[in-house]
Amino acid sequence: MSSRQTSNPLRPTGCPGLLRIVRALDGGICRVKLSGGAISAPQAIAVADAAERYAGGVIEATNRANLQIRGIGDQQTALIDSLLAAGLGPRHAAGDDVRNLMLSPAAGIDRHRLLDTRPLAERILATLQGDERFHDLSAKFAVQLDGGEALAMLEHPHDLWLSAFEREGQQRLAFGLAGCPTDSPAGSVALDDGHGLVVAVLDLFLELARPEQTRMRHLLAEHTLETVLAQLAGRVAMEHVSEWQRTPDHNALHIGAHPQAEARMAYVGAVPSLGRLDSATLRGAARLALDFGDGSLRFTPWQSLLLPNVRDEHCAEVIRRLEQLGLLCHADQALARMIACSGSSGCGKSLADTKGDAVQLAALLQRHGHALSVHLSGCPRSCAAAHVAPATLLAVAPGHYDLYFRDAAQAGFGTLHARNLTIEAVAALLDARSRSPFDA
Repeated sequence: MSSRQTSNPLRPTGCPGLLRIVRALDGGICRVKLSGGAISAPQAIAVADAAERYAGGVIEATNRANLQIRGIGDQQTALIDSLLAAGLGPRHAAGDDVRNLMLSPAAGIDRHRLLDTRPLAERILATLQGDERFHDLSAKFAVQLDGGEALAMLEHPHDLWLSAFEREGQQRLAFGLAGCPTDSPAGSVALDDGHGLVVAVLDLFLELARPEQTRMRHLLAEHTLETVLAQLAGRVAMEHVSEWQRTPDHNALHIGAHPQAEARMAYVGAVPSLGRLDSATLRGAARLALDFGDGSLRFTPWQSLLLPNVRDEHCAEVIRRLEQLGLLCHADQALARMIACSGSSGCGKSLADTKGDAVQLAALLQRHGHALSVHLSGCPRSCAAAHVAPATLLAVAPGHYDLYFRDAAQAGFGTLHARNLTIEAVAALLDARSRSPFDA
């Protein structure tokens, strides 16, 4: 495959890809899209080597379970070619942008799964990459396939989501448009019709949407859901869904060791501080996967990584070695619950050093024994979090933030609670709120 950079002529994008490097304050950004978040150990080492040789050595785990290399200089072609040689590129160059299919990081191994989503996911990804019609989709257009796993990010909105459930002993897929699996479904299809549903929805979107309508929510602002579903019903056999609701598991199942479906096997989850790894850390994690796992890593929408298929008796040693690499492996570590964008050191739109401030806030909260989920955003674009966090800090000036609390009745970050707070003031306020018996 050529390393020629590509762009979408119908719905252009400023998002980075593997073949399209986007400039930032700290250099170029290359995004490597991973199939279901999975990457082999040799491929992870190739990413680490590329970041070290051709960039600043900074690697980010994204909230869509992909990887980004930051700080790329003038050796862009060499970097891209090295990633393509490792098999990390799309099957077709024009299909790079549309490889946006999210699975559970524990797909196929989760004890609570209803369905191993990986075979269907392979079919969907092959169609997205191989069918030229779908290359006109926006680089942000995203699909989620949920197999009923306990470890599942159910709060990220997707243009199309599918979620497994059982009815009268038969497996079916509930689905919805422009939302999350925890929403009320728009309908359901038989499991064998899952691939056909995806194709039908994407075809219909491209037929109805104008070029400036890049997401399903834009289309539904002009066409009612009922109208879209009526047209969809002519293309795939659909049924109504009643008395079914997907419920999330709010335990931090992406951190630490957790049993798999197979007896005496576990996956081990570790969080890079604020989603960032250096080359040595990623290389070290890959070697642990070779020594103790199945030779693969899985990245997660929580900007963390998993080592799957570790024998129970090796979990403690794997955790010890991951911590030696600088990764966080315990849910009670405050920094493991922090999300922050690149901040003013990497982005010209950011009003604050969000990553530095997050480290400071985590230290203050840890001192009080709190591990709270907090999102720090340098501007209203919310690049670091696809979902609304329980608490969001929106930068207004260096070291100063407005504080929001999640509220289902409020759009955006939620309810504005206080303005122009220092990090110390935020820590004091969150500490007091966490101690309040009236706080839900």
